[in-house]
Amino acid sequence: MNQYYTSGQFATKANVSIRTVRYYDKQGLLKPSGMSEGGYRLYTDSDFAKLQKILSLKYLGFSLDEIRSITINDNDNDYVEGSLRLQLNLIRKRIEHLKLVEQTLTETSKLVTENQSVDWNKILHLIHITNMERSLVEQYKDAANISIRIGLHKKYTKNPTGWFQWLYGLMEPLDGKSILELGCGNGELWCANRDRIPADARICLSDVSEGMIRDVEENLKSVPGSFAFEVFDCRQIPKPEESFHIAVANHVLFYLTNLDGVLDQVQRILKPGGIFYCSTYGSDHMKEISQLVKEFDSRIALSEVNLYDVFGLENGEEILKSHFKDLERKDYKDSLEVRDAGALMEYILSCHGNQQEYLSDRYEEFREFLEKKMEKKGFIHITKQAGAFICRK
Repeated sequence: MNQYYTSGQFATKANVSIRTVRYYDKQGLLKPSGMSEGGYRLYTDSDFAKLQKILSLKYLGFSLDEIRSITINDNDNDYVEGSLRLQLNLIRKRIEHLKLVEQTLTETSKLVTENQSVDWNKILHLIHITNMERSLVEQYKDAANISIRIGLHKKYTKNPTGWFQWLYGLMEPLDGKSILELGCGNGELWCANRDRIPADARICLSDVSEGMIRDVEENLKSVPGSFAFEVFDCRQIPKPEESFHIAVANHVLFYLTNLDGVLDQVQRILKPGGIFYCSTYGSDHMKEISQLVKEFDSRIALSEVNLYDVFGLENGEEILKSHFKDLERKDYKDSLEVRDAGALMEYILSCHGNQQEYLSDRYEEFREFLEKKMEKKGFIHITKQAGAFICRK
């Protein structure tokens, strides 16, 4: 049975002011779990975990809008473990960053004391180090958004074979192979197939984000396999010619400029007979989500550009055939039946568009809109259109 606390009792127990509790309520960050017969707001023990997450994210430098979108679906008790793990990871990164700031301050101060003059290049370096704080928040948001999108697909997919298992299956057998993944993200391709990775496969995971590589290295600590982790831009792959049997780019190419240059690089590092696996979406992918947000507010666009127009299932073959003569397209058959409005809101808020601008003060209204859409069938059907091109050198 739940223990209920009034706003005053909740504030006292949490060692915050009642004004703070009311403020977070007003901002839609910490709604009371109930109301008393006399109209008093009531909070439960689980609300302390929500408050702790809000205060932790605030301490780490997130804006109220960012905190609101991150905590939008925190009504499910299952979130607590993942939430604490996320915060622990962020705190560790901040400790690393603060140690770096401390070291740089110490070195700069020592130079000034010994030389009785200021090395302005050192001061400029210190500014850059200090400003990395914001980039930690951005890196977290990128990683968290990837996890949110993967999570929705995992939970509500209709295909019993998950995307990452399907894609991995296209690449098998990997015994004795050297593999390069471009834009590896959080490493889910390997986490999801941990029991299938041959001991003699040599796998290099790369990403342009140093923070992402740190995360994926942490994620794969318990995954058996011979992994290397490198930070580089795939438009200039720092690898010798003909050094890999396989290259893979999972939902990456549509984010890149100078696509021809990237494909030239892939051609260069593949061995004769080597294979490039590159996945993408079609124009109907997740179309119901775009239709829903447009129906709610026609100004919302979930992406600045349609990724499938840059590199999609419809135009991918045309783009690839000037670099690879032997091409094959494989389609992944799937759809989603999403039964939770909160999970769908999380997904929408994780997108790269302008949705925050038009939803930040209308979260409850938008949730009610989605719940109403789910009433008839108990879920919202979402089309998936994704696949991969298999390109042989």
